Amino acid sequence: MNSAQIDAYLRRLGVARPARPTADALRELHLRHLRTVPFENLSVHLGEEVALAEERLLEKVVGAGRGGFCYELNGAFSVLLAALGFGVTPLAGRVYGAEGRLGIPYDHLALRVRTVDGGEWLADVGFGAHSHYPLAFAERGEQADPGGTFRITEAGPDGAGAGGSGEDRVGAGDLDVLRDGRPQYRLEVRPRVLGDFTAGAWWHSTSPSSHFTQSLVCSRITADGGRITLSGRTLTETAADGTRHVRELERDDEVLGVYRERFGIELDRVPTVRNPGKAKRNG
Repeated sequence: MNSAQIDAYLRRLGVARPARPTADALRELHLRHLRTVPFENLSVHLGEEVALAEERLLEKVVGAGRGGFCYELNGAFSVLLAALGFGVTPLAGRVYGAEGRLGIPYDHLALRVRTVDGGEWLADVGFGAHSHYPLAFAERGEQADPGGTFRITEAGPDGAGAGGSGEDRVGAGDLDVLRDGRPQYRLEVRPRVLGDFTAGAWWHSTSPSSHFTQSLVCSRITADGGRITLSGRTLTETAADGTRHVRELERDDEVLGVYRERFGIELDRVPTVRNPGKAKRNG
């Protein structure tokens, strides 16, 4: 990642280049990313390839002004953080679904980030509704955040962890990430590289069983700490106090206008769900 690409990425986030890769700098970059780069799966429904090569990620997130799902968002963010001097290690996770069942291997990509002031953090800008700020990686107590109350716990020795079914063995050092007492995903601590997630990204963007092929989503945090989400033609605006306003967009120009004006995404046609279904998940 060259200096011009770094500057372009930071301009999109609306933040100055940090003087040093500190915890405070990471917190600001994390929050700005969640506010400006939407969690979205539009490529799946527009017939666009989901490519995890670094240049392709930067081209999509920075050049095209798009967002993506976990592999793309945390993948691109990892490139930026590394270029700014942070120590970055991709980690693989499996997301908890219905009845506490875990998803496929390489189901989720999150980041372990080291800062020059001695901290280690779990950074995740690609899980939809999640923590607004990085979580302290070694902390095992509750961590308050605008997105909820989070805990990182050791996964249970029987494979059931913080609420799983017990059908999957726990790897050495595996962690469960909880939000408001509910397990979100199980995280391996073994270092990974971006290419390890290619099969997971392919499965989630093509399989009829993937929730990403069954529904449309485009979502980001708002400046006041709330959230705006466009799911197909349903626009939901949630204030920081939890107040929700929902409306249906009937005309194509309304849908395209919301993508453009609220998410900064220019589309020439309205995406339609590739594989309609009832799956629901944060991502």
